[in-house]
Amino acid sequence: MNRQQLSELTAFLAVARQKSFTRAAAQSGVTPSALSHAMRGLEERLGVRLLHRTTRSVSLTEAGERLFATLGPRLDEIEAELAALSALREKPAGLVRISADEISLKTILWPRLAPILREFPDIRVEIDSDYRLTDIVAERFDAGVRFGDIIAKDMVAVPIGPDARMLAFASPAYLDRAGRPQAIEDLTDHACINLRLPTYGGLYAWEFEEDGRERKVRVDGPLTFSSVFPILRAALDGFGIACLPDAVVQPHLDSGALEAVLTAFSPPFAGYHLYYPSRRQPTPAFALLVERLRWRS
Repeated sequence: MNRQQLSELTAFLAVARQKSFTRAAAQSGVTPSALSHAMRGLEERLGVRLLHRTTRSVSLTEAGERLFATLGPRLDEIEAELAALSALREKPAGLVRISADEISLKTILWPRLAPILREFPDIRVEIDSDYRLTDIVAERFDAGVRFGDIIAKDMVAVPIGPDARMLAFASPAYLDRAGRPQAIEDLTDHACINLRLPTYGGLYAWEFEEDGRERKVRVDGPLTFSSVFPILRAALDGFGIACLPDAVVQPHLDSGALEAVLTAFSPPFAGYHLYYPSRRQPTPAFALLVERLRWRS
């Protein structure tokens, strides 16, 4: 296989994964026209069409699906081995890609990651921050960060923070005005601040536990946000009751700016974990991050 053929196959994998010439070009650091030229060359050489192209989308043909299923894992193995070989030097180095939500990034991951990066400046980290349940294998992340109870069983999960709790809370001013709920059902009489989830567009159901049983509650109120920190701000400003992980709320509880309610119905659960595929061959840089980020209570 010559260099041009390898370049064409790499271009095909990029387009197949992204389902877009524009996104694949941005990830690969080339122009969309260069990728399109490489794909035409590959299809002409193989004598089969690999992609269905329209002005709005790109999809794989049957031949493209077969090539992608065969080629993708093998090229990933080659890239991982090359990364491991290049990392065999005195200092850990190279790129580590992590998927994390904004809460874990701000409260757990970044505070613990920053000193590691100062100590090992040759390690580069790319963090994609959102609330999607990202497929880290399909999107080629080295690892993800999520709560321990939602991580797939076939992943290696390493705790990077303490147990967590979902807390309902509000400002003292709001509670003095509207009253303090004593039972979960009392939330129906309150203005509650909702979070709209990005994956399916639904509203987050507040999670409690009563008499050993899980309870998920749909609440109502005048405000809905698609991000956590505006919810926190609205609660601080007295607009109602919100429900967020304790890591976000605790500094404001300590200062007295917020007050937790219904705490008897908010048991602890597995906190944030770094997770990655069990079959992954870790580079020295990745192995170092996993060991340094591991939570030791």
